[in-house]
Amino acid sequence: MTNYLGEFAAILTAVCWTFTAVFFALAGREVGSVVTNRVRLLLAVLLLSTTHWLVLASPLPLHAEPERWFWLSISGVIGLAIADAFLFQSYVWIGPRLGMLLMSSAPVLATLLAWIFLGETLGPWQITGILLTVGGIAWVVLERNGSAVTPAEKSNFGWGILFGLGAATGQAIGLITAKKGLGGDFPALSGNLIRMIAAAAVMWSYTIARGRAGFTLKRFVSSRSVTLNILGGSFFGPFIGVWLSLVAVQLTHVGVASTLMALAPIFMLPVGYYIFKEKISGRVIFGTVTAMAGVSLLFLV
Repeated sequence: MTNYLGEFAAILTAVCWTFTAVFFALAGREVGSVVTNRVRLLLAVLLLSTTHWLVLASPLPLHAEPERWFWLSISGVIGLAIADAFLFQSYVWIGPRLGMLLMSSAPVLATLLAWIFLGETLGPWQITGILLTVGGIAWVVLERNGSAVTPAEKSNFGWGILFGLGAATGQAIGLITAKKGLGGDFPALSGNLIRMIAAAAVMWSYTIARGRAGFTLKRFVSSRSVTLNILGGSFFGPFIGVWLSLVAVQLTHVGVASTLMALAPIFMLPVGYYIFKEKISGRVIFGTVTAMAGVSLLFLV
């Protein structure tokens, strides 16, 4: 019987990212995405270091070879710090509708990069499954986030597209380099901690250089709701979610893992319906069914 642990880990990653999106959206409304992004990396390092100490009897993965530190650090800086910074800026310039749509290209880019650099090959049914899933996600994202283009979005449209594609490329590169660093059954928990340390070091070095460290921490504790939402988002996102994502890329093809992890917009539908009272149209239902058909193909081959 085929072992689908990697695929299930990828789906659980998408579920975690659904929760973290809600928490960070609520926090971002009060203190902005930049503060939220900075604090989530710092909290992730603290959570992961504590867990690493409890599980592996060491607060840091000091046993890891320099080569692993190199690949996982590159993965963290590109996939977590740079890619997310590009994504958040693309939201500002072209809105979340196109930003999320461009991020839907990440599985395709990851599949191509895994083929070029890791030698991973997929069968025709797996490729069909990836295309169906990405197409369904894109269809849903276009419907759920459709809105008029603001003047600010229009004036920076070209840069917004480039930044959105840069975010998708960064996420794909982050997964490829993470898989290289995780080779040989290296603990995914240790790999996640190394990635977070590297990303947080870059982010907070820039923050401190700009003299914004104190401001950031004050905003984090400015209200109970902000603190709890960032804590919740950090737990489900960079702590549990990213940990599961590394388990996924370690146990299955990068293209398959990244496709299943991209299901978060689909999982957001019931959240939007029950919590935010959003309507679900026939178009959205069709896109969801298409995406689920693609997921089924990935499990059946």
